[in-house]
Amino acid sequence: MTSSKSGTTPETPRASTASKAANRAAKAPKAPKAPKAPKAAKELKAAKVPKAESHLALVRRARRINRELAEVYPYAHPELDFRNPFELLVATVLSAQTTDLRVNQTTPALFAAYPTPEDMAAAVPEEMEELIRPTGFFRAKTKSLLGLSAALRDDFGGEVPGRLEDLVKLPGVGRKTANVVLGNAFGVPGITVDTHFGRLVRRWKWTDEEDPVKVEAVIAGIFPKSEWTMLSHRVIFHGRRICHSRKPACGACPIAPLCPSYGEGETDPEKAAKLLKYEMGGYPGQRLSPPADFPGKPAPALGAA
Repeated sequence: MTSSKSGTTPETPRASTASKAANRAAKAPKAPKAPKAPKAAKELKAAKVPKAESHLALVRRARRINRELAEVYPYAHPELDFRNPFELLVATVLSAQTTDLRVNQTTPALFAAYPTPEDMAAAVPEEMEELIRPTGFFRAKTKSLLGLSAALRDDFGGEVPGRLEDLVKLPGVGRKTANVVLGNAFGVPGITVDTHFGRLVRRWKWTDEEDPVKVEAVIAGIFPKSEWTMLSHRVIFHGRRICHSRKPACGACPIAPLCPSYGEGETDPEKAAKLLKYEMGGYPGQRLSPPADFPGKPAPALGAA
């Protein structure tokens, strides 16, 4: 043991109570940040896009919009509640022609009754119809769920396959549903072309294609594969919260200076702010069980006041 010149070993000073408390506070999990407030869009004009815009210029413009959206929605995520690939697959099939909120309010009882593909494949159709009735088109959806569950049981050992070519063979499953499942349950990049995504990429002049498969192909050529899943979330988030179909909130849009369609909606900042939805407008999100970093409020359960 090494001693000091005085023959004694110097003691390590003890941390004070206040210091320990400060350390504990520093290690405590931080509360999620509130959504970034959209910048006021006073006296803005639509971004000018040349009629003969080169592909390189289009790529640069599109990627800049994606970067801006990443700052606005750092918490973007799939807005369906799920705990495993099977639940995400079922929830996505149910989301057709309805809101993710209504699906999330419906699936707790559905998965309590049929937690596995084997259970769901053996369901009595009339009983399942009653459980999923709130999502609309419940008879057609019941037929799809019974069919895909039986296929999972018989052809895939009760497991959801992780390949697009296998998923699209399941009843009621198309490319959009398959890409949602692949991107969010398996980490396989995919572009989800729903109504919001298609509307916004056309407003931004990334493409004028209407067919979802053609839109997917065009956008896949603009962005690296590593961005596909998160790009989908960001664009869909923006479409649901700010860039609405009938009355976009142009005056409250943080990417207004980059948008060639600025002015199609409300440009007055105060009026536009009243059009914001979900956490951007101070309202609950669509998920009953949102991710930990979601800055908004959880959605209410079915029948809650």
